Amino acid sequence: MPVEFLGIAGTNPASEVTPRTGGALDLEYTAKLARAHEDNGWDRILFAYHSGSPDPSQVAAYVASKTERINLVVAHRPNVAYPTLTAKTFATLDHLSGGRFEVHVITGGSMADQAAEGDFLAKDDRYARTREFIQIVKRAWTSDERFDFAGEHYQFEQFVADIKPLQQPRPRISFGGSSAAAYAVGASEADIFALWGEPLAGTAEQLATIDAEAAKAGRPRPTIQIAFRPILAPTEELAWAKAERILGRIKDAQAGGATRGRYRDPRKTPENAGSQRLLKAVEAGERHDRALWTAPTGLTGGGGNSTALVGTPETVAAALLDYYDLGVRIFSARGYDIYDDAVDFGRYVIPLVREEVARRENATREDLAS
Repeated sequence: MPVEFLGIAGTNPASEVTPRTGGALDLEYTAKLARAHEDNGWDRILFAYHSGSPDPSQVAAYVASKTERINLVVAHRPNVAYPTLTAKTFATLDHLSGGRFEVHVITGGSMADQAAEGDFLAKDDRYARTREFIQIVKRAWTSDERFDFAGEHYQFEQFVADIKPLQQPRPRISFGGSSAAAYAVGASEADIFALWGEPLAGTAEQLATIDAEAAKAGRPRPTIQIAFRPILAPTEELAWAKAERILGRIKDAQAGGATRGRYRDPRKTPENAGSQRLLKAVEAGERHDRALWTAPTGLTGGGGNSTALVGTPETVAAALLDYYDLGVRIFSARGYDIYDDAVDFGRYVIPLVREEVARRENATREDLAS
C-alpha cells in the first residue's frame, strides 16, 4: 500500500512559536495554506477541532471551493451533534468537495474542553458513545432502508438519509487514542487509527495492542497513521541548531502568554493516555532512534503531536521509513512555521519517502513474479 501524507488546515498562522496577530479565521491564509499542501505533494489536510475554534466543517467547505485534489479531513466530536444530522452534514460536504471528504472522530482528551460544550461524560463513557456514533454514521451513509438504533447513548427509530456520500461505499473514518478503551473502539470501528509519534519501540507496542483488538473484532488492522513535527535543514548541525531555536521560541511565547488557552498547560498533568505516554518518552531522554526529539513535548506538557523529527530531508525521510517498516502507512506532519514547513516538507521529504516506498513495492512484486 502506498504511503499518504496528512498536513494541517490552519485558519491562521499562529503556532506554539508564533503569536496570533489577527482573528481566528483568516480566509486568505486558510486558502493559501491549503493550496500550499495541494501544490507540494500532500494527500490530505486536517481541519482541527477545539471548543472555541471556527467550525471545521464550514471551513472545509470553503477550502473545497479553493482546491481541486487534496482530501479534506474534518475533525468532529460526537457530543456536538446527533449522529443522524452529522451523517447528512458530512454526506453533503462530500458532494460539495467532489468526493474529497473524510472525518476524524475525536472522543475528547480534556474534561475542561468537553465541559465547555456541555459534555460531562467520563472518559470510558465517551468512548462507548464514540463507538455508537461511528456505527450509526456508517449505517446512515450506506443504508437505503430505514433503521432503528437502541444504544446507551443514542436511540432513534426509522431513520434513512436521503443524501448519501459521493464516495462509495463511504468516506473513510479515522480515530485516535491510546487508552484501553480507545484501542478497543478504534481497532473495531475505524478505517484509520491515528497515533502520536513515539519512539519506535513504543509505536510497535501500540500496534501489537491494536492488532490484538482488531483480531477480537474479527477484522484486519486499520490503516495506521502517526504524527510528527518536522524540523529540517540542509545539514544535521543546522537542523539541530534550528531545533534549539524553536525551543527558545516556544519558551518566549509561553513567557509572553501568547499561547495561553490554546495549548496544553505544561504545569498540569495531562488527562489523556496518549499525552501520558509521550511524557514517559520524555523521561527516557530527549533523543530517540534515528531523529526523534522529545524536548518540545516536555516543554508543552505532553501536548499531542509534539514530538519532532530533526535532521536533513534524507534523515527525516529515513526516520519515517523506519515507521513504515513497522506498518505505518499515513504520516501526519505539521511544522512550527506552518506555511513554510508545509512547503519544505512537501518539496524535500515527501518525494524521498514515496520514491523509496515505490522501489520497495516494485522489488516485492518482482520477487513474487520470479
